[in-house]
Amino acid sequence: MTREEIIVKEEHQNTRIDKLLSDAYDFSRSRVQSLIKDGHILVQGNPVKANYKVKVDDVITVVIPDDEVLEVEAENIPIEIVYEDSDLMVINKPRGMVVHPAVGNLKGTLVNAVLYHCKDLSGINGVLRPGIVHRIDKDTSGLLLIAKNDKAHLSLSEQLKDKSVSRKYKALVHGVLEHDYGTIDAPIGRDVKDRKRMAITEHNSKDAITHFKVLECFHDYTLVECSLETGRTHQIRVHMQYIKHPIVGDPTYGYRKTMDVGGQLLHAYEITFVHPSTNERMTFQCELPQVFLDVLHNLETEEL
Repeated sequence: MTREEIIVKEEHQNTRIDKLLSDAYDFSRSRVQSLIKDGHILVQGNPVKANYKVKVDDVITVVIPDDEVLEVEAENIPIEIVYEDSDLMVINKPRGMVVHPAVGNLKGTLVNAVLYHCKDLSGINGVLRPGIVHRIDKDTSGLLLIAKNDKAHLSLSEQLKDKSVSRKYKALVHGVLEHDYGTIDAPIGRDVKDRKRMAITEHNSKDAITHFKVLECFHDYTLVECSLETGRTHQIRVHMQYIKHPIVGDPTYGYRKTMDVGGQLLHAYEITFVHPSTNERMTFQCELPQVFLDVLHNLETEEL
């Protein structure tokens, strides 16, 4: 359990307390409201409602209970292992699979599947995310690194931090791009109107850079390759929407009228990194999933 005190500054005068704290702790508004309801948030030592508007010099006491200890079970779920040794695995995650468990969703994830295959994983990210060095969205397919020990995890994490890991994606986007290649440099943060979405914003944002290259053009669509210089949540999806070429099938950032393909056509097809033990530079690739290939085949047929 952690206990903190916040003294309200002038710039936050008349801000709702649930909004102030959701921004300060990067919590969802509903989680803050739950903490308030359970008496874990006090102002001047007294309970308040979620719509309380703070005043200058208010002393807000925030008590955050310890997370519930959860057990993650190994499950016999088939996974495609592209590469494996004593330090790491490279896995081709299928569309529709969540990477790691969370409260209320403890089964059917990639972590559950990996634990069935390999009992020894890095513990740096805790019990819910053993071995997970980086993530991709549920409906994004493609290559992920899994660390089997802490030494490998630290090495791979450092490579991601210093941007020496190369990650390339293929995406089908709406429209025809004006340029064959380019760079999108726009900061990404939580959408102030919807905490489940990300947005190009100056509000609690972080630098985000995506490079893109046109691979093939169709009448109303373009196949692009995107490479990440940073790794923000939903980065490629947000950036492609920002330049008005959202990813086909994206239920969150795409057009309302888009192909019904069960999620965004975004695939992490290549990853390059330095092996943590051998120092060998390694590159792995994987094919597009069948649903993606089928869409491309139909578009190519229409072009004939």
